[in-house]
Parts: sequence; C-alpha cells; structure tokens
Amino acid sequence: MNGRVLIIAGSDSGGGAGIQADIKSVTAMGAFAATAITALTAQNTLGVHGIEAVSTAFLRQQIEVVLSDIGADAIKTGMLHDVATIEAVCDLLPGGVPLVAGPVMVAKGGHALLAVDAVATLKARLVPLATVLTPNIPEAEVLAGMTIPDEAAMHRAAEALLRLGARAVLLKGGHMTGDVLVDLLVTPQGTTRYESPRIETRHTHGTGCTLASALAAGLAQGMALEPAVARARDYVRAAILAAPGYGAGHGPLDHSVTIRAPSAR
Repeated sequence: MNGRVLIIAGSDSGGGAGIQADIKSVTAMGAFAATAITALTAQNTLGVHGIEAVSTAFLRQQIEVVLSDIGADAIKTGMLHDVATIEAVCDLLPGGVPLVAGPVMVAKGGHALLAVDAVATLKARLVPLATVLTPNIPEAEVLAGMTIPDEAAMHRAAEALLRLGARAVLLKGGHMTGDVLVDLLVTPQGTTRYESPRIETRHTHGTGCTLASALAAGLAQGMALEPAVARARDYVRAAILAAPGYGAGHGPLDHSVTIRAPSAR
C-alpha cells in the first residue's frame, strides 16, 4: 500500500458513487483511503431519495483527527452541498498537499447535490485551492458561465476555470455525443487530449467520483499529473466494461478491477 488519500465527500448508500466508490477506487489503485463524510444519502441506481447533512462541527472533527494522526499525501473532495460545508472544508485544507476537487453538483439521476447559492462559494474558495479540478460538461458550464457544445468550447471553458485559480482542469467529455469520448487536461503549460471509444451502457453511476479518486491516488503515490490521469481513465474504462449489471437504473461499476500504470506497460 502506497499513498494516503483523505476523501471529503458524501455517502452513497447504493455503493456506486460517493465515499463508497472513492474508497474502492483508492484501494484498487493500491493506496490508503481515509474519509470525512459531508452528508448521508439514501440512494440507489434509480436516484437520490433523501439527504441528511453532517454538521460542520463534526465534519471539521473528522478532517482534523485524520490529518493530525494519519496525515494525507493527497486530498479528494466530492459532494460539498452548501456554503457552510465548503467554508469548513476550505478552512482546514492543508497547504502543500495535492487537492483533486470534484465539483459535484447533480447526481446521475438528476437530483441536485449542491445548493444554488453555494456555487459562488465553490468558485471563490475551493477552485483556487485545486491542484486539479475535474468537472463534467454540465458542471463546467455552470462554473465557467458558458455553454459547451463542442471540443473547442471545452477548451475555452477549461481556460476560464484556470483563470479562477485552479492549477489544472480535467474537463470530462462524457456528456458529449459521438462514438469517441474526449477528455481535456488543461494547464497553463498546455493541453493534453485523451480519447477513447465510447462504451454504450447504462452502468455509469459514479464514474466522476471513481476517476477523481483514482487520480488522487496517483498523485498521492508521487505520479506526475499526466500519467496519473491516463491511469485513472484506464481504470474507469476497465471498471465500466466489467460492470456487474446491478440495479434497474444507472448501475455501478466494478471497482475491483486492477490495471497497470502507464509507465509499467
């Protein structure tokens, strides 16, 4: 086991996304997962049926006790559902530790996971702390304040998010149409384009959480950003292809799959 990842996110009772997907992904990457839970959800493949927030005082305590004892080589954030939660987390994020920030806004089934009035706080507080921000297309449209109909617009939106302070943006193209899925990793130094054949399946619940956590594990293990992104993408693809087919809606991935790092091929 190599690399400690502190995951700050919500719980998914269905096990396909959220803290559950995060822990499984980090473990599959050979790293150690610790957690600070922001909210509990009653959730399955058909959607989110209820949310219970964790108090900010207890959230702070979770973060503080993990960092003071176990420590972290990388931090991954997911569902931070309101202003108070975002503020509490940002107040406690340690400097010098890579942060993979997944700006979770809407569940796969369409349920809102971020309060409308919290978007400005997310942009002002969390985004500038991100080593890499990992929005999907709808999230990037909200954060960048623009529509993203094509790959050129993806690049413009990613650059706009860099101007908000993120050191890198991995803009995921899964919501685009077409036979080829394109993700863009945009940094001040340039753009790396990743593409792969689209997999036609309904079993994609938790892909964003899975990708961000696998990426955080790579950074915690000392991988450079580009190979860490490549390995995380390969892992998500393999997990989708091996999906067990559970549930009547957006089913979970098979997080138990293992892959080799790009450098080891």
